Amino acid sequence: MPTTRHLVNRRRRLAAAPPRTTATDADAATGPPTAPTDTPRADGLRAEAARPDGTRREEPPADDPPPAPEPGPRRRPRRTRAALPVVLGVLTVLLGAFAVQAFVSAADLREEPARQNAALTDIGRTSEAKGRITEAVDAVFSYDYASPARSERAADTYLTGRAVRQHQDMLAEVREQAPRQKLVLTTTVTESGVEFLDGDRARLLVFADQRNTRTGKDEETTYAAAMFAVDAVRRGDTWLIAAIDTFTR
Repeated sequence: MPTTRHLVNRRRRLAAAPPRTTATDADAATGPPTAPTDTPRADGLRAEAARPDGTRREEPPADDPPPAPEPGPRRRPRRTRAALPVVLGVLTVLLGAFAVQAFVSAADLREEPARQNAALTDIGRTSEAKGRITEAVDAVFSYDYASPARSERAADTYLTGRAVRQHQDMLAEVREQAPRQKLVLTTTVTESGVEFLDGDRARLLVFADQRNTRTGKDEETTYAAAMFAVDAVRRGDTWLIAAIDTFTR
C-alpha cells in the first residue's frame, strides 16, 4: 500500500512533465495532409511523390510526342515494279529506231563510188582476182633466153594498154644480154594483196622474188626482191595487166 510520501512524489512528477497530445488533437491542429507538389527538373521530367518503398518514378511531360516505332524492312514500291515494262518498251523502240537508221546509213555508204570496193566485202571475187593476176605477173616478168617466144606469148596474153610499153622498157636490157650471157630470169610472187576491186577493175600490190641465173661458162645466180603495183582489167575470164607502178618518178 503506497504511503503518503509516494503519492506526493508522483504528483510532483506529473506536474513537471509536459502535457501529452493525442493523434486526434495533432491532426486537428495541423489540418489534413497536403499532396506533395511536383517540381520541374532541368531535363524536362517531373518527379512524382515518393512511393511507399521510398523510390520515385519519372515520366515524360504530357506535351512530349510518343516515341516513333522502329523502322521495319523496306519494301519496294509497287509503282517501280509497274514502271519496269514501260521502260523496257521504250528501250525496244529506241533500239529499233537505231537499227533502222544504221541500215539506211550503210545503204547510203554502199551507194557512194568511193565505198564500192568489193575487196572489203566480197572474199570470193577478191581471191579469184588475186590468183589470176598473180599468175599473169609470174608469166610476163619471167624470161628464158632459150625460148624467147614463151615470154612474147605471155606478154600478148596478159598485157594491155600502157603496160605493153612499160613491160618492153623494163625487160629491154634482159633481152639484149640474155643470148650472150644465157640468162634465165624467174619471177615468183611471194605475197600480194588486192587494194581495190570494183567490177572488172582491180589494183594489186605485189611482193616478188626475182632469180637471175647465168647458165654460160661461169654459172652465177643472183637474187633480188621487187615490190610494185599493177592495175588490171578483166576481159572474159582473163585478168589483163593494164598498168605497172614501180613507185618511182
